[in-house]
Amino acid sequence: MNPPIEEPREENDLFYLCSLIDYIARKTKNRRRDVVNRMGKETLAHYYEFADVYHCENLDKIRDEIIEKRAIPTGDFDNVADCEYRVPTHWEMGKVYKKLIVMICKNEGGDFIDTLIKVYNSWISEKLDDYNTDMFYQTTQYHYVSWQEGCCVV
Repeated sequence: MNPPIEEPREENDLFYLCSLIDYIARKTKNRRRDVVNRMGKETLAHYYEFADVYHCENLDKIRDEIIEKRAIPTGDFDNVADCEYRVPTHWEMGKVYKKLIVMICKNEGGDFIDTLIKVYNSWISEKLDDYNTDMFYQTTQYHYVSWQEGCCVV
């Protein structure tokens, strides 16, 4: 049996950050872009840089601290309640976003934080966060080609 393939630390840290964003958004009922924009580049970079430390902390505690420090208000976007099917976990959504961000960076250049901000503020985030479509279940390659085309490819 082959040992599991280890993910580079930077990608694992990005996975944590993307999962945290989703976790905050679910609690505050905000779109993911709203959470990203309220956190701001400096805060995002901080949680990315120290993800290995924060990963050992209670996720609820971290979430609540960010909500308070960044004054993230309660919104009215509840894609979990609106979902008619199985709701992906915040960890699953973190993985989807992480894979797309990594692929964009590898193919187009750029750093993880700037690309994260671009992705969450784009049309593709709206599609990924609509759990009543099949977008979440598509492959990373499909997400990337759609990203390049600026719309879902058929």
